[in-house]
Amino acid sequence: MVSQAGGDTEIGRMVRVEGWDQMTGAALVVDPKRGALRAVTDYEDFSHLERADQVVAAVPGGGWRVHWNDEGPGGTLLTEQVLAWLITSQERATAITVDAQGHVEDADGADAFIPPGEGPVS
Repeated sequence: MVSQAGGDTEIGRMVRVEGWDQMTGAALVVDPKRGALRAVTDYEDFSHLERADQVVAAVPGGGWRVHWNDEGPGGTLLTEQVLAWLITSQERATAITVDAQGHVEDADGADAFIPPGEGPVS
């Protein structure tokens, strides 16, 4: 679970729930200023809880590639290797790519996934 707040200082802040108060049932998050757990309901700008999709495993990319029709230089074609697949608690697999400069990011917006051994997308 994650706690979400939206105040003047940190709009759209999300923090991980670390536990639950046994007496009140309130979600507990780390308060870095106090160095302690704090109930989310103690924050003025607390808005709601969302179920988080936590990563539970990572497996090698296995030769898969991802393709974008317009993400390359000047809006050209771009194909990158899948470095790994992140598997979540909700059984979702997310492809993680690495580019020629070593930058790593997810491929959620890819136009196509290319299985191992198959040619480029046409």
